[in-house]
Amino acid sequence: MNSATPVWPNGIPAPGQRASRSRQVEPRDIGLFTEISGDRNPLHYDEDFARATRFGGIVVQGGITSAILNAVVAEDLPGPGTVFLQVSWNFRAPVRPGDTITGEVTVIRARDDKPVCELETRVTLADGTVVLDGTAVCYTMPVKHHPPPTTP
Repeated sequence: MNSATPVWPNGIPAPGQRASRSRQVEPRDIGLFTEISGDRNPLHYDEDFARATRFGGIVVQGGITSAILNAVVAEDLPGPGTVFLQVSWNFRAPVRPGDTITGEVTVIRARDDKPVCELETRVTLADGTVVLDGTAVCYTMPVKHHPPPTTP
């Protein structure tokens, strides 16, 4: 990031700047997401049902796929204190338990009058298949202390 400003205490993100992170999606993630969301679609649990669909097997919830982008913007770019204001995402391909996904954001533009930036967003599988793409607008609040994450 560039030098600190009154609007961007940690520096204004530069167009073209990128950040990414990867993780393997586990069957446990489906159960945890179901507890949070209440999404009990048989496509996520019932192998026979899922096999008979155009997807040909179990597919993780889209919220699990997109969640990696939450981590990238909140932890990496623009960083702590960042929240989504608007997202426009296209889900292009299924993600299955066991897949490794990579979420990547690229800065399109950042405002200098307020801590708002527009990002190109993408989630890919290990083989390069794009499973989600689109854009997001984010707002970054100043954070004086970034506590370590807690795990359930």
